[in-house]
Amino acid sequence: MPNFEITTASADDLTMLAEWAHEESWNPGLTDRHAFFSTDPRGFLIGRVDGTPVSCVSVVRYGRDFGFLGFYLTRPELRGQGYGIQLWQAGMARLDGRNVGLDGVVAQQPNYRKSGFRSVWTNMRYEGRPPAGLPVPPGTALVDARSVPFDRLASYDRRFFPADRDSFLAPWIAGPGRTSLAAVRDGELRGLAVTRPCRTSSRIGPVYARSPEVAGALISALAATDPDTPVAIDVPDVNPAAVRLAEQLGLTPSFETARMYTGPSPDVEHTGLFGITSLELG
Repeated sequence: MPNFEITTASADDLTMLAEWAHEESWNPGLTDRHAFFSTDPRGFLIGRVDGTPVSCVSVVRYGRDFGFLGFYLTRPELRGQGYGIQLWQAGMARLDGRNVGLDGVVAQQPNYRKSGFRSVWTNMRYEGRPPAGLPVPPGTALVDARSVPFDRLASYDRRFFPADRDSFLAPWIAGPGRTSLAAVRDGELRGLAVTRPCRTSSRIGPVYARSPEVAGALISALAATDPDTPVAIDVPDVNPAAVRLAEQLGLTPSFETARMYTGPSPDVEHTGLFGITSLELG
């Protein structure tokens, strides 16, 4: 019988996981691994058969009572042999006692429900080339988010995410190849968005905004940094204004997931959430 072992992933393993995710059409960012690894270095597990990696899952801890599960997959040629469920059980054990979130692909949602998850909204990935030069609302300026004091950015992010995540947010905003914009009016943050290069389209996420007009201006400005490349935004249908904006921008739906939790739906500001940050870490 082959020897199956579960180990913590190395930094180099995360490069491999990104390749696996690309093969599943998840299109992760080229440098996402830097933010992922710094968030919870022990939060990525690899299943190995006779030393060869065959399955993976991320089970990242946030604070004392929240966790997020992602990157759950087994190599196609070895599915159905029990390796994935063993890794799943090990991952869920690491998050025992926490409210756990995930963004589940359609095919796996019934299995997640059997494991105690319930759907709270649908994320639809919208892709395309939004119009350039959308106006910023009067009195509002778009500035490099890296110029904004970090405590203000972290406090703003906390309105839209179930837990503090400073160790994730800092490299996510300032990592290589990224552009981060904040919308500011009278010293108050009214929006935040980040774009990062990927294999196919550039991904924009998160997108937080006081209004659809602010969100549209942020998306338009970020898309203009690489006008020859389409963008992709994972839009939560729990905010109908975000869905309407994506359609008004001429973006096309291409990929669907469900945000699911094992516990109560966290109290976050849905009306300002125009795009989630990532499918892998929330």
